[in-house]
Amino acid sequence: MKRIAVLTSGGDAPGMNAAIRAIVRKGIYDGLEVYGINYGYAGMVAGDIHRLTVDDVGDTIARGGTVLYSARYPEFSNVEGQQKGIEQLKKFGIDGLIVIGGDGSYRGGAALSKLGFPTIAIPGTIDNDIPGTEYTLGFDTAINTVLDSVDKIRDTATSHVRTFVIEVMGRNAGDIALWTGIGSGAESIVIPEMNFSMDEIVKEIEDGRRRGKKHTIIMLAEGVMNGNEFAEKLQEYKNYHTRVTVLGHVQRGGSPSARDRVLGSLFGYNAVQLLKEGKGGLCIGISGSQVVFNDIIETLERKRDVPYLSLYQINKEISF
Repeated sequence: MKRIAVLTSGGDAPGMNAAIRAIVRKGIYDGLEVYGINYGYAGMVAGDIHRLTVDDVGDTIARGGTVLYSARYPEFSNVEGQQKGIEQLKKFGIDGLIVIGGDGSYRGGAALSKLGFPTIAIPGTIDNDIPGTEYTLGFDTAINTVLDSVDKIRDTATSHVRTFVIEVMGRNAGDIALWTGIGSGAESIVIPEMNFSMDEIVKEIEDGRRRGKKHTIIMLAEGVMNGNEFAEKLQEYKNYHTRVTVLGHVQRGGSPSARDRVLGSLFGYNAVQLLKEGKGGLCIGISGSQVVFNDIIETLERKRDVPYLSLYQINKEISF
């Protein structure tokens, strides 16, 4: 193993740059040449590949987004696209690849592994929806960004005695809504993993109003429905002066939290170590305080563990 490469794919996430920085510096420390691939798998197939130095990653640990940029590339799901990518890697003399991203990025890495190219995957997505790890890069920063916004929304919700439906990201996972719902003291949390009753939500609003409560915050995961649709269903019961806030892509941006910087550094360091040992076809995760390694193909075939759904019940008992 003399030359390795790194790419970021799919949605950007705070902490990706910390991982890239660790990969470059650990690789150079171990005597390897490290190459960056711009724009994910699309850049790989196009040959948008360049050598990275220590200076290239200086002062990037605090930056959000990804210095290697990212792009969707559905064509990489085809064997033809994958083989073109491998041809480009071999053209540059690259012996191993590190992929940072979410589900689609993992599937690309798994495909390369099946074709015999040593690949390590790092979970980088704010959605926290990747099997094999308790937390993904970007999740901690994203939920703190959401919390900051909800705290501000609560001020105006109280001032005008309003109900706010706050739609957050997460695709088909409710982790962002669940954690920020608990952290903000939201009256209701609506996530894909749990059935919800609009009758019950209305009852919670009415009970709060009778006790003199001046506002209601409902955290809604986008995987359930969009915020406007939810508000329309709520208004069928009564006019609760409902307002909808879709936080959108602001959740992806910003300087990564301390946790995401450390996770990125741990993941990047260990990814290089695995390639150096001649290992591939693995994905990296965190369990408790331990870095763990799993077969990437087996990981994609199993369902994601959701150990925090007890938080959902906790919120129901303490949010009235």
